[in-house]
Amino acid sequence: MGAKIKAYAKINLTLNVTGAANGFHTVESLAASIDLYDIIKLKKRKDGKINIVMRGRGTELLPPENNNAYKAALAYQKAFETGGADIKIYKNIPVGAGLGGSSADAAGVIRGMCSLYGAGTEPQLKAIADGLGSDTGYMLTGGYAYLTGRGEIMRAIKCPNTLYGLLLIPDGGVSTARCYALFDEMCAFTKGGAGERELVSGDLDGLGKALCNDLYKPAAALNKGVATAYEELKSFAPLGVNMTGSGSGVYALFESRELCAYARSRYSGECECIQFKTVL
Repeated sequence: MGAKIKAYAKINLTLNVTGAANGFHTVESLAASIDLYDIIKLKKRKDGKINIVMRGRGTELLPPENNNAYKAALAYQKAFETGGADIKIYKNIPVGAGLGGSSADAAGVIRGMCSLYGAGTEPQLKAIADGLGSDTGYMLTGGYAYLTGRGEIMRAIKCPNTLYGLLLIPDGGVSTARCYALFDEMCAFTKGGAGERELVSGDLDGLGKALCNDLYKPAAALNKGVATAYEELKSFAPLGVNMTGSGSGVYALFESRELCAYARSRYSGECECIQFKTVL
């Protein structure tokens, strides 16, 4: 018996760093899942061992102790006293780009283990996910959501529109820890709340203007490609341009799939370029 899971990436439409508590930064963010995903395949093991193999995006040599997907399988196994699993993860989500790939894989493994063994209510799975990373609980369900706390408190949002975008991935990535440390040196806390009304009402122009990310300035200081990607996307006159997470991924939103595809066809820069749409 096996399971196959699609682990979707996310973008942050807004990201405000609102404070710090107990060694963590607190945030307010509008997030959305996009149709870029890793594929996770799981099979039961009778001997109780967790075996994980990564393929793609330079993840082949990632040690298991540093792998959130491996930690997720162990946490599920411990919580419900289940057997083990052989897990293969095929990476499509760029690493170090603010797209939540590690959290998506961890959430996908939790879902996959639940599919294999049938144990766990939604609150129980969320509790396991929250113990693995700030946005891993959100990644269990994905979609449009408003995130607060460290990103673990979520409220689903209904949006009438599919959003179309173009994503650029500068080389080098951005370290989340270094980005937040530099934020503390360079920036001040802000108050969130922008963008939800526009998202819910389908006001795409207003949403484009509301896009924001408090981590952009430190991320651009750490990786010069972030600012370059921002300006390259801005030249296409989109609804708006924003960075996702702590970078290095930068995206532009467009009014339609056709305008997005046109911008994709005209892009001639050095970044990896990915066309996407949001998914529920």
